[in-house]
Amino acid sequence: MKNNSYTLLQGSNSGITRLKLNDPGTYNSLSTSMLKSLISRFKELDKDQKTRVIIIEGSGKGFSAGHNLKEVKSLKGKPKYKAWIPVPILLPGEKTSTRIEPGKSLYAKVQPVTEKEGIIDAAIWVGYAWADEPRNHAVVMVTGDNKEAVSSNAESLANAFWDVRHEFAFVAPTADLETSLSYALKSEKKPYIISDMGDNPTAGGAGDVTWTLRELLKKKVFKKSSGPELIYASIPGPDMVKKAMEVGIGNKVSAYVGAEVDDRYSPPILLSGVVEAIHQGDIHAETEVVIKTGSLKVIVTKKRKPYHKEKDFTQLGLNPRETDILVVKIGYLVPELYNIRGDWIMALTPGGVDQDLERLDYKRIKRPMFPLDKDMENVDLTTRFIKASDAL
Repeated sequence: MKNNSYTLLQGSNSGITRLKLNDPGTYNSLSTSMLKSLISRFKELDKDQKTRVIIIEGSGKGFSAGHNLKEVKSLKGKPKYKAWIPVPILLPGEKTSTRIEPGKSLYAKVQPVTEKEGIIDAAIWVGYAWADEPRNHAVVMVTGDNKEAVSSNAESLANAFWDVRHEFAFVAPTADLETSLSYALKSEKKPYIISDMGDNPTAGGAGDVTWTLRELLKKKVFKKSSGPELIYASIPGPDMVKKAMEVGIGNKVSAYVGAEVDDRYSPPILLSGVVEAIHQGDIHAETEVVIKTGSLKVIVTKKRKPYHKEKDFTQLGLNPRETDILVVKIGYLVPELYNIRGDWIMALTPGGVDQDLERLDYKRIKRPMFPLDKDMENVDLTTRFIKASDAL
């Protein structure tokens, strides 16, 4: 590992590496250059198997004066150039996951760009696939003080993105709900997780679409309590929550749930069952109840809530690891759910964030746009330099 003008490495002894801030003229203030050097050092040391402890010290009379206020006041360190390249690609996050290719390799190209001389930062923005407006498309941004470096690296990232456009695929198998359920019911793996993708609240869905729950309630296989256990997470229903709290655990209850915000695909459902659990004080849901009907265990909330952690279920007395089927209003699985899955499929369900983009009726986005227009030609991926936001 080489030394540079802002930080000095003083070798490793018994697993201890000393890193010295080396700008005594400014009392080792944390300028843009100093911070960039520190970040680079930490990345180097992260790969050093011998280093177990890092001791940071300062050259000269003191450790560090903190952030370089003169630089901030003078705006020195602010990038001179901002490269912006619109990339005519529209993809959901479920197709751009860095768990799989090509997203994994594509995003891996960003960090090395930020470490080049004359570059301050770089990014690939996928965009928001469900916003029907002209600015809705992917973007590559690179900022820095070297115009040529900023431009060439932005164009390199943009072309890298465009070159792999045909390779993007969902991070997990997909199917309609009927097919997804048939796979889950035949599987011996627990839990078999089904993503109710169309109404994912963390992607912009209302989180109260009742279509999937209505389809589940129709299934004969779930009508008896002895049927395969399915946990459904979740549906807002403040009236149900209120009534469940009134009757208490172990008693029957009936109330309408869902579709107060988005009733385009299915109206509110009259849900009837036995109260199995009540939990109060959740930061998102405020109050949650579990209503058992047949072999379905439906989580009903006072306010909508995404279910991402194992604790979200266990605090309700539910065991997500051992249930036969777990249906969650989510797209790609967050780490905790991904790690406990027995198997997983993403259901192409209706809702505000319908993942089947090609069946959406776009009117305002700029065309042509991939993958809506698959045979695009003469795509302009040259750099557009834009002004800083405070100079517009």
